[in-house]
Amino acid sequence: MDQLALLFALLLGAVVTVPLGDRLGLPSPVLMTLGGIVLALLPFVPNVDIPPEFILPLVLPPLLYASVQRTSWRQFTANKRAIFLLAVALVFVTTAAVAAVAQAVVPGLPLAAAVVLGALVAPPDPIAATAVAGSLGLPRRMVSILEGEGLFNDVTAIVIYHAALAAAVGGSFSAPRAAGSLVLSAVVAVAVGLALGWVANHLIGLLGDATLQIGLSLLVPFVSYVLAEELHGSGVLAVLTTALFLAERTADADDVLGRLAGNTFWGVVDTLVTGVAFGLIGLELHNLFGTASGRWGQLLGASAVVVGVVVGVRLLWLLPAAWLARRMHRRRDIAEDIPLTWRETVVMWWAGMRGVASVALALAIPLTVDGGAPFPAREEILFIAFAVVMATLVLQGLTLPWLVRRLGVRADTDAEREHERVLALRVAKAAKRRLREIEQVEELPEELSELLLRRAHEIGVRISPDIIDDERRETQEKRIARVRRVQRIQAEMLSAARHEVLAARSEPGADPEVVDRVLHELDVRSLRGTPP
Repeated sequence: MDQLALLFALLLGAVVTVPLGDRLGLPSPVLMTLGGIVLALLPFVPNVDIPPEFILPLVLPPLLYASVQRTSWRQFTANKRAIFLLAVALVFVTTAAVAAVAQAVVPGLPLAAAVVLGALVAPPDPIAATAVAGSLGLPRRMVSILEGEGLFNDVTAIVIYHAALAAAVGGSFSAPRAAGSLVLSAVVAVAVGLALGWVANHLIGLLGDATLQIGLSLLVPFVSYVLAEELHGSGVLAVLTTALFLAERTADADDVLGRLAGNTFWGVVDTLVTGVAFGLIGLELHNLFGTASGRWGQLLGASAVVVGVVVGVRLLWLLPAAWLARRMHRRRDIAEDIPLTWRETVVMWWAGMRGVASVALALAIPLTVDGGAPFPAREEILFIAFAVVMATLVLQGLTLPWLVRRLGVRADTDAEREHERVLALRVAKAAKRRLREIEQVEELPEELSELLLRRAHEIGVRISPDIIDDERRETQEKRIARVRRVQRIQAEMLSAARHEVLAARSEPGADPEVVDRVLHELDVRSLRGTPP
């Protein structure tokens, strides 16, 4: 098996583990990691051979961009205090604690290299955490905190990582210069992110075609990352800035097909890249086994200590931080997502799994420093980093569902239904308001106006049947059942039409381009539920 075959095996595994994980009740990232371990144990599977400088630019931009699609700028601004405590302060504390302990347990580990290790194991992985949490029925506010923490802690950790890496490679460290570099890196990244977001937003409007727009969206995160890095800025922060800018600016309510196609495309990208990244975690055991040869006791002992520090620091930080956030929340009475009970805080603690970012940063450590000497303790850093990822990802990932059930942490379904009901009312009112505006400029027959008014009300009812009283609900349900019956028959009619078009495609003299154009029209009508 060569490297290309291995890549396709990982891509296939990324697709297969999603339904398999749903059936087994296990997170797909954990299954991909275990699958990578199995592959690593097979004698015919080669060692992973990816140049370190390619790891971050290939893996992080699409994952960050896809993650931002599931959130919003309002969510960040509303939760800025919780995100600061978790994503900024906690990353600094974890980095410092791990660096101090690593220097004590790893002989000859320089301070800069110890900080590199601390920075790369500090950020919990947003993909693993939300993949696990999203399937457990946790409160939405907790998932929001995990998503926000995951995005910003990656940015914080990677900025620290690059500063420490520069000191380790260059052989010298200056605190004022490092602080200045951090500030400059952030400013450049935000400037690049905003500028590229503005350009991309205008290009999307000019392109028009959904296929070209999606193609541009695939290129944007890579361009943002590489351009910021070339200008000595933070590529991760630039991608985050660009993605947030575009998420707020490019929302077109009437671009139904483009939105559905874009969501589907980025769902595919997220699944494949995530699967490959977590598969690489397991595959790296090939190299780690060679690293640990003759030093198992020393490396496992050091790894166990660092794992304990990573997990323990998160708990010791979260308990007072969550308590402080709750007190500030009650005083200010503002809307923000915070853990409301100690049980939710414990679940958030145990959801702090390390994953893709830690692996990518570990693999991106250069082989040599300035002057050609080997990077100090690179093999030890990689072994400890992967031990932290494996311990947290597999152990915590497999036991988190049990912990959630044990503590009884569940989503507030009543609040979600109430929010859904309020939105349904707003939807119905907006539709009726638009109908009245049309009636002022167009003369509509009375029966047509009444029909459209009922349709406007039905839009909201289909979202939330609770917006009507019990007496009217039965009548409404019968009407909806009749409409669904008509739609079912229309769907079967359109299906027969599509089969006929596909049959015509194989007939002699058929023009495939014309056939595909007709088929596309039928597909669009099927998607919109319009009659043939």
